[in-house]
Amino acid sequence: MPQKVRIALDAMGGDIGASVVIPGAAISLSRHPDTEFLLFGDRALIDAELAKHPAMKAVSRVIHTDVAVSGHDKPSQALRRGRKTSSMWLAIEAIKKGEADVAVSAGNTGALMAMARFCLRMLPGIERPAIAGIWPTARGDSVILDVGATIGGDAQHLKALAVMGSAMASVLFDLERPTVGLLNIGTEEIKGREEIREAAELLRKLDLPQMKFIGFVEGDGIGQGAADVIVTEGFSGNISIKVAEGTARQISEFLRAALARTWRARIGYLFAKIAFKALRDKLDPNKSNGGVFLGLNGVVVKSHGGTDAEGFAYAVDVGYEMVHYDLLTKINQMLNRDGSALSPAPAAQEAVS
Repeated sequence: MPQKVRIALDAMGGDIGASVVIPGAAISLSRHPDTEFLLFGDRALIDAELAKHPAMKAVSRVIHTDVAVSGHDKPSQALRRGRKTSSMWLAIEAIKKGEADVAVSAGNTGALMAMARFCLRMLPGIERPAIAGIWPTARGDSVILDVGATIGGDAQHLKALAVMGSAMASVLFDLERPTVGLLNIGTEEIKGREEIREAAELLRKLDLPQMKFIGFVEGDGIGQGAADVIVTEGFSGNISIKVAEGTARQISEFLRAALARTWRARIGYLFAKIAFKALRDKLDPNKSNGGVFLGLNGVVVKSHGGTDAEGFAYAVDVGYEMVHYDLLTKINQMLNRDGSALSPAPAAQEAVS
């Protein structure tokens, strides 16, 4: 492990760019002082933000570019136009060059995945990447994947997702043997599509010591914390996570409206203010920010584009944890234990988010 965790930041990514990226990274630095940063983007904008954060400036190096990937660019367009010169590409390329250990961007998801896959390539035996997200549950956080990298997947692909997600959960949650469940329309053995049933059989036979497969999990099991890792293909995973995020916002709006309706409700809120703040924090998507691109020969983290500085800090924290606890080595060890986990999967479609 390197003495310092070197993080490359796409300072032009997201809805706001450097004015969120730099303060967010500064917050993360206060939690992880053994961090160094490479900042890619417009030097004038970056330097203006760094002037407000001396500790961040002391451990950062700025690489200037005025080329940014637009949120509206298609992955293929971004790859053609932004390759070699954009802040997003340069941040990813820093990993390939050995100058950084992880890249974090709040930019266009499809473009980030296309560039990362083109620049870093896949791990041996893995042909399809995945985005792994973190979601708060009644029993603590869970890893959910794939939440939108590719659409569809056969049994071997789902099996590889389970292995990679388990490695990530062991790193993030300090678990020796995370529980893993396959998202399905029922818990019975006969339920679901054929590839899901086949994946369940493969995972039972695999019986890795670093992973405990518990079978099928229904949609409501995500919020209940039925497993440390929930595995599904990218289409249903993307819908699941966005429905969950939307529901969290809806509940927050309902509570806000109800508490403002009468003077009695306002008084009640004053007595329960601490409890409501805890609930609001639990439902805040920013507190679960940072999707990890798994399957790549390098670590790339995707932040929500519209997050604030605190939210971006969580994404940087995730990148730090993935490197500090050597995620790639854990994934390779688990995959290489069983050759069937490395079986090739069919070609993937473009990212759906």
